[in-house]
Amino acid sequence: MDKFPAEFAEMLSAPGKAMLRQGFADTARFAGRAATQDAGSGQTPLAFLPGMLSKTWAMQARRLLDATMPAHVRRIESRIPPETITGMRRNYTEQLPKSMRIQTAYFDSPRSAAYRAAAEIGLLQMLRSESLALFAERITGLPLERRRGVQLILYEPGDYSGPHNDHHPENAHAREGFVDLHISLCNEGVQDQFLVCEEHGHLTGVYPAASDGSVALYRLPFWHYTTPLRAKPGAEHKARRWLLLATFDLRQPSRRDHRATAGRSRSA
Repeated sequence: MDKFPAEFAEMLSAPGKAMLRQGFADTARFAGRAATQDAGSGQTPLAFLPGMLSKTWAMQARRLLDATMPAHVRRIESRIPPETITGMRRNYTEQLPKSMRIQTAYFDSPRSAAYRAAAEIGLLQMLRSESLALFAERITGLPLERRRGVQLILYEPGDYSGPHNDHHPENAHAREGFVDLHISLCNEGVQDQFLVCEEHGHLTGVYPAASDGSVALYRLPFWHYTTPLRAKPGAEHKARRWLLLATFDLRQPSRRDHRATAGRSRSA
């Protein structure tokens, strides 16, 4: 395989194709959740769907990304500032800013080497395909804009994303929520990595992010973090997880001059 298929649907397994046809049974969890509502009420608007990609396509996609994209992701590190401790003057006033260590490629500029490499292997076309948007709508039950932001993230041993909520109150298109779709491609050297998210006001929802061929749908914002990727003993040099990401705004019938969500980067 030297190119992704033009349509996401071509990569789906039999259960994935059934999900695309029939939809998700519990779309109610995605309805009516806004950042202004009580964060402790209702079910977290998230669906984690293992085995959505065929094993053959997942393996071929991993190999293609391994062969073409490592040179085009850049490492981002945001450490916990020591001032979060040394700057405290009162007990119990600690605040934790977002910390992370990931490798990522943004595709905002067609002139960038990352954009050209992703376009050459068909990654951008697949992430922008109609069947990907339809899949997101079938799972969430929400009408979504077709223009979308896309991103590629690479996790290697020790890479993680600390607690954050992805709320964008200054963005009129996103302040009432938006939808993220994540495709996870994970090789045999990975032992585990978990997504931890809020459920009923507590960080108690735990999902196996290192599930090869899984797809996850989120209606953000809500609190979540991704644990450090752990390699199997002796596999530290090859353990790798690719995350393919698309971000959709909710469709508003009266909206005019809609602009894409590409400016909102993820670190999930």
